[in-house]
Amino acid sequence: MTSTAVATDGLTLRDVVLTYPDGDRRLTALDAVSLRAVPGELTAIVGPSGSGKSSLLAVAATLLRPDSGQLVVAGQDTAGLSAKQATALRREQIGIVFQQANLLSSLTALEQLLAVAHLRGIRPGRARARAEQLLASVGLGDGKQHRRPHQLSGGERQRVNIARALFAEPAVLLVDEPTSALDHERGAQIIDLLAGITRERRTATLLVTHDHDLLSRADHLLQLTDGRLH
Repeated sequence: MTSTAVATDGLTLRDVVLTYPDGDRRLTALDAVSLRAVPGELTAIVGPSGSGKSSLLAVAATLLRPDSGQLVVAGQDTAGLSAKQATALRREQIGIVFQQANLLSSLTALEQLLAVAHLRGIRPGRARARAEQLLASVGLGDGKQHRRPHQLSGGERQRVNIARALFAEPAVLLVDEPTSALDHERGAQIIDLLAGITRERRTATLLVTHDHDLLSRADHLLQLTDGRLH
């Protein structure tokens, strides 16, 4: 990046370095990584296993603090934030779509979202309306919102996962290998859904994947190799 100005929206990483202890030395997971994810655009990062993709998402989600460099989320420089403040920023501004949906087996799709609303202290009536709207927007209307995980396909479970990540109307959407457990057709449908959500909801979406075949809908494509972006 050539500018030193702090972006006021989306997600910015500037010269981020992250290392891990490894015996008597340290391994570099991220090596001076800089990127910008802007509202309404899908940025995809591809790379093999061990290239640093998971570390990059963890830093972007404020789950790991880098050794050096700058992380700005929705205009907030995270460098001076306490753990409590970082948690609040993550809760309000960042939606995370995990590789595995990790749905509670006893809850319906609708109840998965209502559980999130309960933790946020949102009134039940308002929460239910929002949950139903979100599930419909990801293609889970017509009674599917009342099905439990074992009654949903893998692609449908991932759609619940996406709806749950969108509940707080995040500025930034971080997506971790969303198609890894899906066949090509369902994987393509999920990527199309994420691209549509990004544009309609103006999220700054950062997606990491190993699958080059599903990236025609991305606005930007970056390669991560040994902790460095290309």
